[in-house]
Amino acid sequence: MTQSGYPPSWYAATAAALPPLPPLAGNETADVCIVGAGYTGLSAALHLAERGYSVIVLEAERIGWGASGRNGGQLGTGQRKDQRSFEKMLGAEWARRLWELGLESNALVKDLIARHGIACDLKPGLLHAAWKRSDAAWLKDDVEYLATNYGYDKSRYVPRDEMREMVASDRYWGGVLDAGGAHLHPLNYALGLATAARAKGVRIYEGTRALDISRSGVRTAQGAVTASHIVLACNAHLGRLEPRIAGAIMPINNFIVATEPLGARARELIRDDVCVQDTKFVIDYYRLSPDGRLLFGGGESYSPNLPKDIAGFVRKPMLRVFPQLEDVRIDYAWGGTLAITMKRIPHFGRLAPNILYAHGYSGQGINIATLGGKLLAEAVAGQAERFDWIANIKTPDFPGGTWLRYPGLVAGMLFYAMKDRLP
Repeated sequence: MTQSGYPPSWYAATAAALPPLPPLAGNETADVCIVGAGYTGLSAALHLAERGYSVIVLEAERIGWGASGRNGGQLGTGQRKDQRSFEKMLGAEWARRLWELGLESNALVKDLIARHGIACDLKPGLLHAAWKRSDAAWLKDDVEYLATNYGYDKSRYVPRDEMREMVASDRYWGGVLDAGGAHLHPLNYALGLATAARAKGVRIYEGTRALDISRSGVRTAQGAVTASHIVLACNAHLGRLEPRIAGAIMPINNFIVATEPLGARARELIRDDVCVQDTKFVIDYYRLSPDGRLLFGGGESYSPNLPKDIAGFVRKPMLRVFPQLEDVRIDYAWGGTLAITMKRIPHFGRLAPNILYAHGYSGQGINIATLGGKLLAEAVAGQAERFDWIANIKTPDFPGGTWLRYPGLVAGMLFYAMKDRLP
C-alpha cells in the first residue's frame, strides 16, 4: 500500500491531495446513510445533499479505493451491450429507454465535472477497434443502425487504412470513432465528487466498514448511524454484508500498466489522444496519460487473489498490439475488482422500502454508476419511477450462488478467450 492508503498505481501517484478523513466514532444521525464512497455512493450523496438531505457516507477504505479509483478511465456512450442485443432481450421500448439513460449518464459525468470544477484531465474521443475482420463489418453496420434508429450522429466508421494512421498497430481491421466518448483520471474524478459533496454538507467517514444494516441504520465497529434511508453502494466489494443480493453480481479482476513517459513516441502510438478499446470478449483498453505514458489495460482473472506479476501479465497483450514497445519500461502495474451481471445490465432494487442498492455496472461504471447515484437520490426523494423501472428488469443470480459461481464463470471466460484467438 502507498502512504496515501491506496494501492500503488499511476492514479494514486498523481491524485489530487485530499488528506485522510477520520473514521466514524460514536453514534450519529442522518436522513440517509450510504455505504461505499465510489461513484455510486458519492453521486448519490451529492445529489441528495443538493436536495437538502443530511447524508453520511461510510467507506471501509478510502474514497475511490475500489474500481472507481483504479479503472481504465474510459467514458462510454450507452450501456455495456449494443442496442440490438437489448432489443432482443427486452423489446424495442425498453431498449430505447436504456439508450436514453446511457446518453444521460455520459452527459451527467461531463456536467458534474464542469459544474464543480473537477480537475480530472477530461479529454474527448473513444475509438472502438475491430480485432477481427468480421468485427469491422458489424461495427460499420452498428454506426449506421444507431444513426438510423436512434438518431446518434457522433460516431463514424474508420476504415483499416485510417485506423493504422490513428493507432500505430497492424492488429486492427477497422474501427468506430465515437466523439461522444471520452477519457479521464478516474480517481481524481471520484475525489472531485467527494469534495463537491462535502462542500454541500455531506459527512464522509473513511476507514469505517459497515458490519450490519437494518431498517433503522448501519452498525460499524466503533459506532452506528441512525438514518431514515440506507443506500448500499458497494459494487464488487459488497462481500458478505448483504447475502440477498450478492449472487446477482460476479466480482472479476482487471489489470492495467503505465509505461515510462514516452515523449514524442506517445502521440505516434495514438495520434489523436483518444482512448481505445477493442472488440475482444476479454478486451484490451488503453490511452495516453497527460505526462505521455501509455496506460494499457488487458487480461482478467476470476479468483480473489491478484497475479503476483501484474506487469508481466499485462505486458503480453500490450506487446501483441504494440510490439515496438519491447524496450519500454513499466513504471506502474495494478489491478482492481469490478462487478458484472448475467445480462450486463446494472442491478438495482430494494431490500426494504427504505433500503436501496445499485451495483453491477459490468465495466461501464464511470457513467452508469454516476447515473445510478442520481437515480438513487431520486428514489429516496420519492421520485422513484426511473429507479424502479431499472429495478424491474430481471437480473438473474449466477448459477451456483456466491460459492459455486466461479467455476462456471471461468469455463465460460476461457471459451470466449479462446474465440478471441481465432481469426
